[in-house]
Formats: sequence, C-alpha cells, structure tokens
Amino acid sequence: MKLRRYEILLPLTYNDGRKIEAVKFLETNKELREEFGGFAFDTTIVYGIWVYQGTAYRDKLARFRVDVKHTRKNRRFFKNYKELLKKRFEQEEIWITAMTIELI
Repeated sequence: MKLRRYEILLPLTYNDGRKIEAVKFLETNKELREEFGGFAFDTTIVYGIWVYQGTAYRDKLARFRVDVKHTRKNRRFFKNYKELLKKRFEQEEIWITAMTIELI
C-alpha cells in the first residue's frame, strides 16, 4: 500500500509579531483527528526566513504530520485545507508538502 506523509508548517505568530491564539491550533487538531483519525506534531520550533514583496520575515513554526493512503481524495483534502488554513492563520502562504513513505 502506498502511503503519503503530508507535513503542514503553521506559524506560531502573525506577521506583526502577535502570538496566534491557541484555539486556532485546537481547531486544526480537531479537524485532522476527525478526518484522518490521528496526526503527529513536533514540539520543536521550526524556524524559517522568507522574503515577500521585498520584506524579510522570520517565522517560528509548528510542524504537523499526517500519514495517510495515497489517494486523490486525500490530496484534494489537503489542497482545500490549505486555503482554510491561510485564512485561519492570516497568512499569504501555508507550506504543505507531501512525500511518499514506506512503513517497515
């Protein structure tokens, strides 16, 4: 069975430096758990630096991982979910990556 790991990087602060409310992460946790039955997240902060329209931003991010069957339905979910997360976390972009994995 082919599996896909989707990794979602979510910011811990808004672009103006305000801390993102915990309820937004709790909503995300609930949605991923209800859709897929579970997920994993890192307690280590992921740091990122990026430039948008000439301005450099520094991010502190949380990483969520979801391992699921490789299906069109699951891929479509994450493509649509990305748009919801962009609005929820007030971001220009949310990074969601996908990779093939093999369980041993």
